[in-house]
Amino acid sequence: MHQPTEYEADPFIQLLCDAGLQHERSILQQLRRDHTVFQATSFDDTSALMQQGAPVIYQARLQNNEKGLIGFPDFLIRHENGLYQAADAKLTQRENKKALQIQLGVYRRLLNNQLPAIVFLGDGRTASLGNEVDMLVNAFIDDMKRLQIQSDQPHVRYSHSRCRICPYFIHCRAQFEAKQDISLLHGMHGRTAELLAQAGIHSIAQLASQDAENLPDVSHLSSLKRKQRVVQQARSVLNDEIIQLNEVILPEGTWVHFDIEDNPLVTTRNRHVYLWGLLAPPYTDKEFDYIWTDDEAQDYVGWLSFLEKMKRYRARYASLVFAHYSNHEKVTIQKYAERYAMLDDDTVQWLLGLRNEPSPLFDLQKAVLDNLVLPIAGYGLKEICKHPKLVNFQWQIEASGSQWSVVQFSRFLESSDIQIKQRLKTELLAYNRDDVTATRKLELWLRSFSNPKQAV
Repeated sequence: MHQPTEYEADPFIQLLCDAGLQHERSILQQLRRDHTVFQATSFDDTSALMQQGAPVIYQARLQNNEKGLIGFPDFLIRHENGLYQAADAKLTQRENKKALQIQLGVYRRLLNNQLPAIVFLGDGRTASLGNEVDMLVNAFIDDMKRLQIQSDQPHVRYSHSRCRICPYFIHCRAQFEAKQDISLLHGMHGRTAELLAQAGIHSIAQLASQDAENLPDVSHLSSLKRKQRVVQQARSVLNDEIIQLNEVILPEGTWVHFDIEDNPLVTTRNRHVYLWGLLAPPYTDKEFDYIWTDDEAQDYVGWLSFLEKMKRYRARYASLVFAHYSNHEKVTIQKYAERYAMLDDDTVQWLLGLRNEPSPLFDLQKAVLDNLVLPIAGYGLKEICKHPKLVNFQWQIEASGSQWSVVQFSRFLESSDIQIKQRLKTELLAYNRDDVTATRKLELWLRSFSNPKQAV
């Protein structure tokens, strides 16, 4: 009804689309091994193939003019009772995603039978969705009907993690900023913003002027601590200032900065860490240390090499701090230890703090969130480190980032050209080196907050 004027998917979104189509082709090949598959060319052709009893119909097209619904399931599979089940190939590994359940539920509604829809998931599993999704479908259809007759633009809220991939991002972001919408604030859930607006608090300035104790108890904002934090976040953004909550206390010892790069687009639920990166004293480019594996087949070797390197660091330094940003690194070590049944390994137990000594792993993001309120929309490493009034560290490759790295490694896996693979590997190593260098710069910046101050 209202198409964006211009929209070009970024490389990461395009990679996901391409991977999804490849997964669909893979499922098609599997079905062809056991069934005769017919490809539909139109709504009428789909209907004719169903009447003929085609075993599997590929790229089916369904419509119900009375209900105002159309649908394009990847497959229609004929059940032994003669009715058809809708089936879709989905790259996700989770069948409980709301959008997926609505989509497959609409297909069931179009087929008008009680057979469950089928989902061929990205990890090789097959899931079924039956009557349990009907309520979601009903609510979705009602919402869409209201939108169709609505003359004004729908009222929406900003999401820092979701909006950036939307083709309407530029259009909506300008409106959010013009209104100083409170959903622009870090940690502000859309539902929370909606309920605060009902209480008369619409803008960042209005929220900044509130006493936390007087804020209403609403979703995700029921405790006084959360209320105080959201008011401080509003004041920080409004006044473009840093608010210090507590003295920043960092652990003593020799700091080694640590960051991993992994590939989420694997055939199992287990992500493959292809790069374990480290930066030790004196923290120059020469001290950048890493373990690299070319593909998932080398995953176990890479894990063992990482543990061996940890042993060497432990032997070299009397007291170690492995500094990382967010809990991703620690969670990944835990998952790898479980994957390879190594929770009893001495180095693993030391890293995870499973014995009577504390873990050497230290999360710098927690140190930031516990002690500082920053005038930024998100508390990611790059958002803090790139900010000219904060850490002010810039990555050598401007476009680099977590999604960028997934695209680059995918290209590395696909390429058979040795020179191209080497160039991509060099770029990924440079990106990881900048990541660990950034955590070092963040550490030094945090040390300037060692004395309590209200604002800087």
